[in-house]
Amino acid sequence: MTVEKAQATDAFAERKHWMSVLAKADGTDLEKAWQSLSIKPDYDFLRAPETGLVMVRARAGGVGQPFNFGEMTVTRCTVRLANGATGFGYVSGTDRRHAELAAVFDALMHDTDLSDQIANEVIDPLDAAHAAEKRKKAAKSAATKVEFFTMVRGEND
Repeated sequence: MTVEKAQATDAFAERKHWMSVLAKADGTDLEKAWQSLSIKPDYDFLRAPETGLVMVRARAGGVGQPFNFGEMTVTRCTVRLANGATGFGYVSGTDRRHAELAAVFDALMHDTDLSDQIANEVIDPLDAAHAAEKRKKAAKSAATKVEFFTMVRGEND
C-alpha cells in the first residue's frame, strides 16, 4: 500500500468516526457544544435541513441474502463555511437543528486550524458520553442476566 493510500484510509477512518459521533449525539448536547464555542463561523446552506426516508437493508443471520428490513426517517443537511470548507450532516429522526449542527461541526473538522480544538471540545466529550451511556445500559442489562444450566441424566449402560 502506498503512503498516500494509507493516509487517505486513515483520514477516511477519522472522518467516519467523527461523523458517527455527531450523528449519535443528542441534539441538545450538540446545541450546548455550539453555544460553548468561542468561535462561531458564518456558514451558508448548500442544502437546508430536509427530512426523508431511507430503506434499511439487513441480512438473515448477518450472512444470508440481503432483504429490505424497513424504512427509517433521516434528516440531512449540507453547509459551506465562509472559508470554503463543506460539511455534511445525516442524523436519524426529524431533528433539523441536529443535522445542521452536525454539518457545521463536520465542516469545522476540515479546517486544519480548528480541527484539534473541535475534536477536544466537541467530538471527544460527545464520544465519551456515548461510551458511558453504552456501558451504563450494558451494566443494567447484565444485572438481569440469567444463567441456565441443564443436568444430564446419566444412563448406566
